[in-house]
Amino acid sequence: MRAESIFRKRPNLTALLLCGAGVGLNLLLGAGAAAFETPLYLDTVGTVAVAAMGGYLPGVLVGFATNIIKSFSDPTALYYGVLNVLIALAAANLSQRGWFKKIIGCLGSILVFTFIGGGLGCLMPWFMEGLDFDSAPLAGVIYETGLFGAGLSNIISNILTDLPDKTITVILSVMIIKIIPEGCYHFFTFTGWMQTPLEDVDEALTGSEEGIRVMSLKTKVFHVFGLSLITVAVAATGIGMAVYNKTVIRDHTRIAQGTAEIAARLIPADRIDDFLKNGEEAEGYTETKELLAGVLNGSTDICYIYVYKIKQDGVHVVFDLDTENVDADEIGAVLPFDEGFKDKIDDLLAGERVDPIITNDRFGHLLTAYEPVYDDSGKCVCYVGADVDISRLNAMERSFLAEVISVFLGFFILLVVFIIWLLQYQVILPINSITEGVDAFSKVGITQESLDKRVKNLRKIGVRTGDEIEKLYRSICRMTLDQAEQMRSIRRLSDSTSKMQDGLIITMADMVENRDSDTGAHIQKTAAYVKIIVEGLKKKGYYPEKITPKFMSDVVRSAPLHDVGKINIPDGVLNKPAKLNDEEYEIMKTHAAAGKRIMEDAISTVGGENYLKEARNMAAYHHERWDGKGYPEGLHGEVIPLSARIMAVADVFDALTSARVYKPAFPFEKALSIIEEGKGTQFDPKCVEAFMDSLDEIKIVFRKYNREV
Repeated sequence: MRAESIFRKRPNLTALLLCGAGVGLNLLLGAGAAAFETPLYLDTVGTVAVAAMGGYLPGVLVGFATNIIKSFSDPTALYYGVLNVLIALAAANLSQRGWFKKIIGCLGSILVFTFIGGGLGCLMPWFMEGLDFDSAPLAGVIYETGLFGAGLSNIISNILTDLPDKTITVILSVMIIKIIPEGCYHFFTFTGWMQTPLEDVDEALTGSEEGIRVMSLKTKVFHVFGLSLITVAVAATGIGMAVYNKTVIRDHTRIAQGTAEIAARLIPADRIDDFLKNGEEAEGYTETKELLAGVLNGSTDICYIYVYKIKQDGVHVVFDLDTENVDADEIGAVLPFDEGFKDKIDDLLAGERVDPIITNDRFGHLLTAYEPVYDDSGKCVCYVGADVDISRLNAMERSFLAEVISVFLGFFILLVVFIIWLLQYQVILPINSITEGVDAFSKVGITQESLDKRVKNLRKIGVRTGDEIEKLYRSICRMTLDQAEQMRSIRRLSDSTSKMQDGLIITMADMVENRDSDTGAHIQKTAAYVKIIVEGLKKKGYYPEKITPKFMSDVVRSAPLHDVGKINIPDGVLNKPAKLNDEEYEIMKTHAAAGKRIMEDAISTVGGENYLKEARNMAAYHHERWDGKGYPEGLHGEVIPLSARIMAVADVFDALTSARVYKPAFPFEKALSIIEEGKGTQFDPKCVEAFMDSLDEIKIVFRKYNREV
């Protein structure tokens, strides 16, 4: 328990130690394979296993560190580091896709790793000096079949040779992955310096789908960093190659000049004419030629050494040595001046020193240095030429370039992976986490309890980057906490205001009802019926753009004020113990217009447009009819405010089921049939439908208030 606690408190140290174990496993298995002289490497088992369990960064560190350490004893291992890094990246990606959990995935992984190690790995010896084709014998066998060319034979042989290695590597890696519990994989992962990753990393990285992000911050930084690094690398490589080329040419120019000077000292100047006349029969000719051959063979950089006597008719061959590629010219042969020496002919005829020149002719691409040979009188009797093969220098440059690119790619991938990891845990995760927390906090319509929970969740994120992002996070935490407290205060004030408003509504409604001796709990029943109808419309999905939570609240709260205009009706008409005559009925009808005026005065006084608007609509238009034959304005259809159409059904149903001095109460079923008959003429059909589909709730209200009455 103590060790596990230490591991949990220092996750990055734990990951680093486990990466070290992966490197040790690579070196141990690689050394064992070499000791037993097997045709295997086994130096990527730790890389694959760590990358599969810990991800990109640990895998790349293990792969590259393995080759760095191996390069101390085998310098060529450094160039192959890029292959180990690429295998680490592939292993991490394949692990995320679940390839190591299925047999077909393991087989696919073997092919991927073989293509990287065997396919890409066989390209390096072609471009680098000092690297051998490990599969050269097999390549020779494949080539001798005549089915493939030399290059393709090397590629095929390298892949076939690497296939057993990668097969065993995947088998051993999968065994390690299976042995280690999946719950311990997080120990292999670097978690950032002070920032702990979220439980749902993928969701945090993805962010909200509702955003308008075109390119993620990680992608932008990767592009900028990658482009900058590549630009610097290309520029540095270009400059390095130019300097390398200049240095190589300068050094080999000195070698050519030095070789020509050494050879010139071996030439007996006073015997040149005798050598030209008698050739190998001349005294000392053979001995001098052997000395020149010794100089040529003693230098790996010089490809030709010869001695010419320059005359007007051309160059006369005094000495020329056979080489593997070119046969020597005969003694005394007259050769024409090469095109590259056109500008030097006068100086050569005058016996003066000439600077080394580069030519490209039938002898090849050569760097030539001429050294004059003087007799005792100071006269130039001939020139010694020493040639350096420029094509070989070009091959050296290509090898140097390949080495630079190989090493650079390994470091480049390592740096890119590290930057992406650092960016992910120090910038992307914190910003996305903060954004999601703020988005969740800012959603409307949530309860105070939910708001407090989201503030708590935001504070649980625990951004600890130690920079401006953490400072921003702490400021946002303080701001959201303050806003939550403000919302709590606002809700308390709103609740208090709502209670006061409801009290005023009930008081005003009671004032009207107390004047009317014949209504009997009319405002309570109609308010209950209105609530049932509006909830039924909401459930059916009718008028979705209109029926919002606020509309429903306003309608139910304002329903008791629908008859507020009756306060202007004389008592003789309002409380007449008989049926009204036509004149009295016209007076009674004015209560709708009076109610509208009263509510509009209230709205203008208290500024409660949003709260009292539906009260005004119900007071003014609850006697309008769907077919336009109602009062006071003869509105029809959906021109009538929805709240008034709802109230019309509730008001008429209560009037039908309540006793009046001029009529008895209709039976419940009879009242329902009258409401049904009025659908599409007197009432909004949808309101009647919602009413009829909620009869269980209607009956509860009906029985409750009828017993009381």
